[in-house]
Amino acid sequence: MNSDYNNYSCHRKRGKNLGIPELIAIALGGMVGGGIFSILGISVSLVGAFTPIVISIGGILALFAAYSYVKLGVYYKDEGATYSFFKKTFSASPFAASLIGWWVIFGYMSTLALYSYTFASYAISGFSFGNNELIRKLVAGGIILVFTLINVWSVKGMGKIEDIMVYTKLVILAVISFVLINHSNTTLPVLLQSDSQVSILSVFIVASITFVAYEGFQLVINAVNEMDTPERNIPIAIYSAILLAVLIYVVISLGAILAIPFEEIVKNKEYALASGADNILGHWGRDLVIIGALLATSSAISGTVFGASRQMAAVAHDGYFPSILARRVNQIPVYAIICMSVFAFLLVLAGSLEVILEFGSVTFLVVSLLMAFANYKIRDLTKSSTLITVISFLGLITGTAFILYYEYTNQPKQLIFIIAIYIILTVGSWMFSRSHIRKVGS
Repeated sequence: MNSDYNNYSCHRKRGKNLGIPELIAIALGGMVGGGIFSILGISVSLVGAFTPIVISIGGILALFAAYSYVKLGVYYKDEGATYSFFKKTFSASPFAASLIGWWVIFGYMSTLALYSYTFASYAISGFSFGNNELIRKLVAGGIILVFTLINVWSVKGMGKIEDIMVYTKLVILAVISFVLINHSNTTLPVLLQSDSQVSILSVFIVASITFVAYEGFQLVINAVNEMDTPERNIPIAIYSAILLAVLIYVVISLGAILAIPFEEIVKNKEYALASGADNILGHWGRDLVIIGALLATSSAISGTVFGASRQMAAVAHDGYFPSILARRVNQIPVYAIICMSVFAFLLVLAGSLEVILEFGSVTFLVVSLLMAFANYKIRDLTKSSTLITVISFLGLITGTAFILYYEYTNQPKQLIFIIAIYIILTVGSWMFSRSHIRKVGS
């Protein structure tokens, strides 16, 4: 999501089509937007040395999800992506359009909450109050407010700022990976042997939880009007970006577990990389990690507010959100921006990093599951393999089941919280779909 500004910037360059390198950058920027900083500590606390493995499995799950996005994207060639695909595939059902709209937008809110929470965790990690949960949440609200005001005021020039943040963070991540691996004090076989009690079930559960770190590859489809031969460019860009994201995440996580004691990572899981770098390299290493984390999460926050608010305005324009959210001031969806930011902050206040991460993964697993279902419905039109589509569907539904099982057995109160939100979203989408039907009928 944090590359929506890249999209915006590219739209301003009239007459210039996006090639494969630019499209890969858009998707990669959307995925590597703070995800590794969010999932590392939680993954290590649950599966230890198996963290690079679960991240790889999460990437495979993302490839399954991408298959239907690619097929639907090539067929519809609609920059509205998720919402538009489902609305067009189930055109006779206003409830289907309303439901996907509500779930997708709330999924963006959860990632906005996740990135802002991670930003706050790293921003205050060097202070004596670094573990104060209230201060962390207030700082998270503060950074959301900053980018809310920026987006409400103007988006001019933010495309260039976003480009700088995206590419700078990738360079910093590469440096961090090299330094950590160079300072490793053990080997992976030794670590795996010490964590031999980790079950296969735990591996797949955590792999499902890390799925949210790959959310963002569909941003390529938002740029469909800016590319030549979408039927070629969309699949190449999306699959390449996911594989590169897997590589980046695996290398960083490998360096972390080889160089940083697990106790340190688990103790400070909200800012594990910074804490570990401080012990290994001193303050300069810690500062480098913090800068990388702040850039990564800032770019993610800025793009989420920018892109998702516009999608919210589009859903509202179709009658599935309050009409005020569709209003624009100087072409800027001010009310949608404010609404999204407020609800993201409420989610920050309501949950911890773990519950926000798990809710975000569940949401995008479910949305991807619906995309796989839509692709299956029109598989003849999209020229999709029935076998691959079914395998993708089963993989995504299994990933969803793994997270829900983990919540049920370990955090039943969190599960109730997540289910309650889904019930509210479903009821709200149903009410607006009924209202839409009445308006059309009259």
